[in-house]
Order: sequence, then C-alpha cells, then structure tokens
Amino acid sequence: MDTNDAPALDGVHHLKLPVSDIERSRSWYASRLGYVPLIEFTKGGRTTGITMAHPNGGPMIGFVLNPELARRASGFDYFAIGVPGKAELEDLAARLTAFGQEHAGVHFATIGWILPGTHDPDGHEVRFYTTDHHTRTPVDGKPLVVDDPIGTEAEREQTHRAQSTRSDDHP
Repeated sequence: MDTNDAPALDGVHHLKLPVSDIERSRSWYASRLGYVPLIEFTKGGRTTGITMAHPNGGPMIGFVLNPELARRASGFDYFAIGVPGKAELEDLAARLTAFGQEHAGVHFATIGWILPGTHDPDGHEVRFYTTDHHTRTPVDGKPLVVDDPIGTEAEREQTHRAQSTRSDDHP
C-alpha cells in the first residue's frame, strides 16, 4: 500500500470503556489523572455514560454503564495514554503512589518509557507510555521487529544507557 493513499486522520478522538459504576470511574479518573466531566449521557433520569476531558493534553475518555462487559473486559490494556517524557512519567508514578495506587514502576520499553500495572476500579489496565522516544522507528516502511519484548528490554536499556553516557561525555 502506498502511504500517499492513506486517508487524513487527526489523532485519537476519545477512548471508551465499559464500567460497572459511572460515579466510581468518574471519581477515580478525576483524582488519579485530573480528568474533568465534559458530557453526561442519561436515560430515564439515570446516568448511562460520561465523557471526560483532560486539561493538560490527555485524550478524552468515555465510560458507558455496562457492568457485564466491564467484568469481561477487566485486566486487558486496551490503550496507553501518552506522557511527554520520562520525567513526567516518573512524576505520574509518584502521584499514583501517593494515592496508594498500585503500578509496576517506570520501565524502558520498545521505543519509549512505560508505566504499566495501573488498574482502574473495574480492573482495566491503564498504561502510560512516553511520546518522547529513545529508539528511532524505521522510516523505510518496514516494521521494527522485537522478539520477546519483555525479555530483551533490559539488555536494550543497558545499551541505551551506555550510548547516552558516551554522548553526554562528548558534546
């Protein structure tokens, strides 16, 4: 496929998750990540969904009341929310820790840094990934192939640190 034939797209409009309790999800995403209510959907006087906006660059996120689907979807990481760089990711990890929120810490990942292991009240894994990359992706149309991503990242991080140290020593 010729990439010149690709349609014009403009980022992610919003993410949407099934939840078992709208108010609990609203509160969690507001307190942990700073989201604010934008649109509320009701039926017969009952809130059935909500869309929240982020005041500092995060994607809009929507929640639809569907307890059964929320239960079945629990545990999967449907998306990763972008964070500008490693320092901001570390700040977010500290914020989550201050809330008593479990997470797996900041780690070197395929092309950036990742903060996995955060779960919202319905058990959806909410991952965060830096939009600032430490590894260049191919520009020749061929994908970067990563065999056993978890097993090879520690070795790749050591190489990255060694290269960063050398470039810091030689301005």
